[in-house]
Amino acid sequence: MTLSSGSTRTTPVHRPSGPRATPTGVVIASVALVELSSGVTQGFLSPLLKGLTETLGVTAADLNWISIANLLASVAFTPVLSRMGDLYGHRRMLRWNLLLVILGSVLVGLSRSFPVLLAGQILQGAIAGFFPLLVGILRNRAGAGGDAESRRGISYMVAALVGGLTLGLLASGFVAASVDSPTAALWVPAVGATLALVATWPFLPESADRPGGSVDWAGGLLLCAGLVALMLALGLGGTPGWEWGSARTLGTLVAGVLVTALWVGVELRTAEPMIDVRMFRHRNVVVVSLTTLTFSFCMLGLQIAHPVFLGTARAETGYGFGLGPIAIGLAMLPNLLSLAVGALAAPAVAARISDRRTLVGGSLLMSAGYGIDLLGYDTAALFLLGTALAGFGTGLLQHSTRTLAVESVPHDRTSVGSGINELLINVGGSLGAAAVLTVFAARTPAGHTLPEIGAYTTSWTVCLGVSLAGAAAALLLRAPAARPAVAKDPR
Repeated sequence: MTLSSGSTRTTPVHRPSGPRATPTGVVIASVALVELSSGVTQGFLSPLLKGLTETLGVTAADLNWISIANLLASVAFTPVLSRMGDLYGHRRMLRWNLLLVILGSVLVGLSRSFPVLLAGQILQGAIAGFFPLLVGILRNRAGAGGDAESRRGISYMVAALVGGLTLGLLASGFVAASVDSPTAALWVPAVGATLALVATWPFLPESADRPGGSVDWAGGLLLCAGLVALMLALGLGGTPGWEWGSARTLGTLVAGVLVTALWVGVELRTAEPMIDVRMFRHRNVVVVSLTTLTFSFCMLGLQIAHPVFLGTARAETGYGFGLGPIAIGLAMLPNLLSLAVGALAAPAVAARISDRRTLVGGSLLMSAGYGIDLLGYDTAALFLLGTALAGFGTGLLQHSTRTLAVESVPHDRTSVGSGINELLINVGGSLGAAAVLTVFAARTPAGHTLPEIGAYTTSWTVCLGVSLAGAAAALLLRAPAARPAVAKDPR
């Protein structure tokens, strides 16, 4: 995705004096540790969700607000943190980012009510800034022509992220099963983020190349406001209080369209926009963006539904497997391990069959996985096979879309390029979570906390269709994609 303001930069490059050389292995290990903590923060709640319906007095449909609040916050944090990383240093912004996530994690640990838990989740949404800032560190270290090294680094980061998800699942499940307090496991992400900050503080190098310029605050605020309004209206339309014909829904939708249109106009007239909207004139930018939206819609949209399904007993509703916290964590391992394998295999797969076929294949594998879940949800082995197949396809797409987004921008815009992709992941995930919330709310009988089986079958059917749409979009990718020339270092 090519970002440019349409003019030649003349601002001198600022280079910090005397940067400390850090061994490559140490940098990779530090980057992986931060992503590990991100995974812990994203994965720790899954084994606890079924129990939270009783502890906090909420329904399974209400729990989808956790994902929505977290992802909408990510939409707000991502573009600003990414741009500030390119301007002021990726390591500096990463440290502030970690501190913000720690603050949110402390709120989550202290929460004894659903609103406080949501407030902590909003601050934890800053983890969306981790990936673009870490990619900035890696790509600045690799230098021009280091795309192959960056691809390997990104595959390790995705694998570490999945490892963190697994660790978070197992750690919170173990704490929940071992400690009497039903909320003790809510402290797991605070521990993980704090350890990551302390352990990586002395080792991560600061970026050597920084362009001049400033943060487009007006563009950032308009983008966040427009996207949040659109996603709330489209995602919650049809739920109680958000009926399609209500003034709230229509007003929010119209406001989102108007603010987004205003943002486009502002960005076209800004010398250094937060996001150069002209890049969406290019086919590959649109293709990668659509593929990112489709896989994240399914992956993040179902992240609440699946753990609840696994923890629901057949005696309660006629479906589910009635697993405890630890067993839920173990049951989600096939999906996560397959995702990690897919991410690690993606560079070799893309080199052998092309980026386009990798995107198409990943989307088709996801659709096949959701199809198996739809047909075999009564059998644990088939259900886990479906989640594993979808996970492998997701891993291929996680790596491929992220590398294609990063490789298409100049080095001085690395974090912005990666940040746009992370932003699209969060937009797709927000829409997916909101869609599942709508389905669950519609299929939950009055006075009950758990939905009918139709809520799950409808959600899997929607994700199957969305994955097929992603495969169709990926067919339009041009190969090889054009990549911008990187100016030579004048030193």
